Amino acid sequence: MAKKGYELEGSILKVPKYESEITESIEKRLDFGKNLRESVPRESHAKWYAPSNRRDPIDILIESNAGRIEDLIPIRHGRMALSPFTFLRGSASVMASDLSFTPNMGHTVQICGDCHLSNFGLFATPERNLIFDVNDFDETIPGPWEWDLKRLAASVYVAYKVSGMSAKDAYTLTIKCVQAYRYAMRRGAGMSALDIWYLQFDIKVLLDAFQSGVVQKRVKIADEIARQRVSKYLFPKLTEEVDGKKRFLEEPPLLVHIKDKKIIDTMIQTLEQYREFMPHEKRVLLDRYKLQDLALKVVGVGSVGTRCAVLLLSASENDNLILQIKEARNSVIEPYVEKSAYENNGQRVVVGQKIMQSASDVLLGWTKLRDRDYYVRQLKDMKFSAVIENQPYEIAEAYVTTCGWTLAKSHARSGDPAIIAGYLGKGNTMDYALADFAKDYCQQTIKDHEALIEAIESGRIEAKSDL
Repeated sequence: MAKKGYELEGSILKVPKYESEITESIEKRLDFGKNLRESVPRESHAKWYAPSNRRDPIDILIESNAGRIEDLIPIRHGRMALSPFTFLRGSASVMASDLSFTPNMGHTVQICGDCHLSNFGLFATPERNLIFDVNDFDETIPGPWEWDLKRLAASVYVAYKVSGMSAKDAYTLTIKCVQAYRYAMRRGAGMSALDIWYLQFDIKVLLDAFQSGVVQKRVKIADEIARQRVSKYLFPKLTEEVDGKKRFLEEPPLLVHIKDKKIIDTMIQTLEQYREFMPHEKRVLLDRYKLQDLALKVVGVGSVGTRCAVLLLSASENDNLILQIKEARNSVIEPYVEKSAYENNGQRVVVGQKIMQSASDVLLGWTKLRDRDYYVRQLKDMKFSAVIENQPYEIAEAYVTTCGWTLAKSHARSGDPAIIAGYLGKGNTMDYALADFAKDYCQQTIKDHEALIEAIESGRIEAKSDL
């Protein structure tokens, strides 16, 4: 049985585990979760108070730059400086430290670790169907489910408040998101573990769920855009022909060819190692393709400066494949939970993704070369992420609701939805508690963003715009 409450040992959170009996009914597991409210009241999640020993967020940011490509670090700072929301997106390490001081009821699941609104979206299943799911797993690791939900809730409030919505609307959207998570977890409590793993939120589900004509139109547009993001459509836009050979179009500093032969050889070796780690049937597929070109690519906000390359492979003139090789570093969550079970961070990312997602890229894999870990996937395989800024309220409501459903589904795949649902309850206590937390944390994020601007203006750190 779980220990009562949570423990803080220095800044390391020891997450207690619940060992359930196979014979225990749903009702008993719901009651177990409900009883945990005695030691960790749901209202205890409602406020964010910066602890007296809270670390300087700029110090944490500077530490997180260690090992990154030096020339790209100013671009990371520049992207984070655009708004409090982009700061939140790029500062997972700051919020991980903050979350370690907040309560949790002690139930471990596979968490995303960087769960914000822009880390959800559409992508293709191996059957070429489009589904909506979590789509970024650089920080994934087993941890408290509350941390993902709190980061998601904070991102809802911050994103919509700083983009011009009223505080009231941002607060209501945050409630809607947490409420969707709670409803979905309650539904998951009555499903079999296997049925939860089969569960997918595809385009048809989204269209059926939202009857609004405005929302349905937006979903259909997203569907059309996503379906164009496959190699045969991307290939002409991203490549050019030079001396009869296809190669990537350069877009300095975001996409540049590698001139250092040692780095080129390293990337080729990484690709070969990736092949060796793949199942045999996937090797047969990969062997159809031959490497034509490779380039370094800048991605994301928090990931800027990590080693990321795109590889162009061809099986024939009109049969092309674009792979992305991305460096996998230690999860920013790991200092506050149990150490990852995987020595290779690429494997940690891939396994975590396969646990949380309903379906994953057929070419998703991991590798290691010298002292760096990597994971590999297709580039933008029918991938579409929503533009959060300036969304109309009706669209925003549908989007945050879908994100809440999706996160609950992802957590229920590795945790016990009945225990979490029992803790959350049927009322709206937790909805309002996390909305209050998000409102408080928005103020913290604005202060941290101002500290970043001040650090840039004082010359403490360098920033560069790539827009």
